[in-house]
Amino acid sequence: MAATARPPVCKLMDYGKFKYESAMKAREARKNQAHTVIKEMKLRPKIDPHDYDTKKGHVVRFLKQGDKVKITIMFRGREQSRPELGFRLLQRLASDVEDLGFIESNPKQDGRNMIMVLGPHKKKTEAMAEAREAQAARKAERQGTTDAPSEDDTAEAPAEAVEAPAETPSEA
Repeated sequence: MAATARPPVCKLMDYGKFKYESAMKAREARKNQAHTVIKEMKLRPKIDPHDYDTKKGHVVRFLKQGDKVKITIMFRGREQSRPELGFRLLQRLASDVEDLGFIESNPKQDGRNMIMVLGPHKKKTEAMAEAREAQAARKAERQGTTDAPSEDDTAEAPAEAVEAPAETPSEA
């Protein structure tokens, strides 16, 4: 229907049906919307190098999955007088994972905590998701071919089983 038609055109319809269809369209739009998940990683300013590597590995995994990561540095006692330690730690973590994500919100002090949010690079996460889907398809294809052996394969299998023990004693 043209909104600017002369004379004006109108459509007679059931209002209940119209409301239902518009609600269904809205529900479908919400369902197809991308859900942003924020994972959180908590650190301390005096973190051990091995613990840092473990936490960094978790952050890398979250970014590869396409999730945002909220990094929280928790200060206790005298550590609160040295916020530059937390800032340096956050900058180091951001530089370690810069190939997978970017700083969405810069480090900022929030009471006893310092918070920074990392977001994944869109193109890289999409490419990784496509690669993951392709790998799953190849795996399913391989399982489909091995699950259904042909008659020729079943006839040859016992012959191979008989030959295998004969080779083993000769090697010894």
